[in-house]
Amino acid sequence: MKILIVKLSSLGDVVHAMPAVQDIRRALPQAQIDWVVEKGFAPLVQRCAGVRRVIPCELRRWRKAPLAATTRAEWKAFKTELQAEAYDAVIDLQGLTKSALVAWLARLAPGGQRYALANRTEGSGYEAPTRWVADVAVRIEPHVHAVHRSRLLCAQALGYELPTEEVFGLRAVTAPAKAASSARPCVALVHGSSRADKQWPATHWLELARRLDAAGFDVALLHGTDDEQRRSEALAREMAHAVVWPRLALDALTDALGGCAGVIGVDSGLSHIAVALDLPHVQLYNFDTAWRTGPVERRRQRSVYAQPAPGVEAVWSAWLDVSRAAGAA
Repeated sequence: MKILIVKLSSLGDVVHAMPAVQDIRRALPQAQIDWVVEKGFAPLVQRCAGVRRVIPCELRRWRKAPLAATTRAEWKAFKTELQAEAYDAVIDLQGLTKSALVAWLARLAPGGQRYALANRTEGSGYEAPTRWVADVAVRIEPHVHAVHRSRLLCAQALGYELPTEEVFGLRAVTAPAKAASSARPCVALVHGSSRADKQWPATHWLELARRLDAAGFDVALLHGTDDEQRRSEALAREMAHAVVWPRLALDALTDALGGCAGVIGVDSGLSHIAVALDLPHVQLYNFDTAWRTGPVERRRQRSVYAQPAPGVEAVWSAWLDVSRAAGAA
């Protein structure tokens, strides 16, 4: 059986779709699973166990210059690669017009079908073309975690019982990460987010780093944009035993995180990678959305929510809890 997953972006959403792939592997061990994703996230999807072929696209860039010669050539090459296989099931896990277009372009095997969400779920984007294109539109309970939504859709589309265990299948090639030339374990701090209103105060990060240093940890500061890099550098100047990591491709970043003693970070794609790697992790929320994107029922991860922001004491207490749980595992 050949199955095509369509989940194009964003980073956190891509990570949240990985357990659905692991469910399919367990239920249909002979299935061939391919995945269409934005090119920037392709290195991460290539680390997802069970994905045979990653088909990268650049819809975000192409729509900025749809008539350019380079866009037309790249679009043609993408369609050729997409249609090289005929699929028994094409599953749109995105629920947007752009993912519906990709699902519609994909080639079906005789008797094959396209599956998609029939409705919007709380806190997620949804556009009507996703169900217009689908041969089978699957209705999902609106109040549902992002990971569970994808798992439910695939289980109902392919006709298997949803496994109890949630496994991401994200693989890292790791060596113990060091913040500098140090023998101490390293904790990565994820302070950046695509939304400025999700950030944690700098004073809180400095106090947290002080406590980590006293507990015997070095810290690494991550960044994905120029602004985040400047903030990382400013924070590192006021922290002991801290280093700013270079900007890494997602596969290299996954490897680096996999070697850390743990991660503490705001609600962002990098924090979701930490969850997928089953690292000791504390995820910070100043919006009450952890129920749909945060780590759920995991001993080695915690979500901490408060407004206007979680306090250092609550975050530190959560870190001690997940660290102990990891040590006892």
